[in-house]
Amino acid sequence: MKKSLLLFAAIGLFLFKAEAQKGDWANFGRYEKSNNQVKQLPQSKRGVVFMGNSITDFWINSDPSFFANNNYIDRGISGQTTSQMLVRFRKDVIDLHPKAVIILAGTNDIAGNTGDISLENISGNIASMAELARQHDIKVLICSITPAFDYPWHKGMQPNIKIPELNKMLQQYAKKNHFVYVDYFSALTDGNNGMRKGLAKDGVHPTLEGYKIMESIAVKAIEKTVYHK
Repeated sequence: MKKSLLLFAAIGLFLFKAEAQKGDWANFGRYEKSNNQVKQLPQSKRGVVFMGNSITDFWINSDPSFFANNNYIDRGISGQTTSQMLVRFRKDVIDLHPKAVIILAGTNDIAGNTGDISLENISGNIASMAELARQHDIKVLICSITPAFDYPWHKGMQPNIKIPELNKMLQQYAKKNHFVYVDYFSALTDGNNGMRKGLAKDGVHPTLEGYKIMESIAVKAIEKTVYHK
């Protein structure tokens, strides 16, 4: 009887996963309408695309004027990993013909949101996005992953150890390939590879105060890279 229940459970899980794969896994639909609107804008209004996960997704709601006043385009999707972002990169970045893309990604990979993945393959996905952008004359800024001591939704994944390791890989890659490295981590960390108190409600997602720190860092990097200020 127990074996039968386990078999039915396994079949049910398989069918659930198969059904999920039929859906819009990379979430192309999220920004389809907005992308069409951006394509109608003059080139001067297509500044910088912020590509990312929930940290980018929630950013525009926390401080909408930051995006509106600077011609920045938010293309964050909560929960996404670098594999999903790479799949939608053409639609949500390349086809918009922005001046630059600033990529903040990787924490959900470490959390295991879409399964196990090595740090090397996370870095590889980000590298692929960067190289695709370069091929289309889009300037590239690669961000450090923001600090997290642990994930409230998936405990024990050791982001306090893995995030600094991945950031080192990203920084080395950016330097070797002449991309700009945007270091949020150093400004946000509490010294133990977690977020400083008050900068994130859950230890992962920034508060407005946290976003303000990130904005200052991002703007300086963008102005130097894109506008040569």
